[in-house]
Amino acid sequence: MLIDLPAKPLEKKALPAGRPRDWYITHNRRLKAMRLAIALLDSGVYLPNQAHNRTIRSTAERVGIHPPSDITCHMVRALMRYSR
Repeated sequence: MLIDLPAKPLEKKALPAGRPRDWYITHNRRLKAMRLAIALLDSGVYLPNQAHNRTIRSTAERVGIHPPSDITCHMVRALMRYSR
């Protein structure tokens, strides 16, 4: 069964206050890596060795996400590797 329409995004909630700045950076980086990993899987990139930095960045541009850093690209590949 093919799904034509994208799922409705969840309602955004405010992040908890009082955490160190690094926590927020890491949290947002993980969310971005998950969105990119899902977009890559949807586009047919199933293996981490197929997901080069330029592939991840072009996918981010196509989906409308700011270009990821090298660390975020590494996290995307790690998510793809450990989800198997």
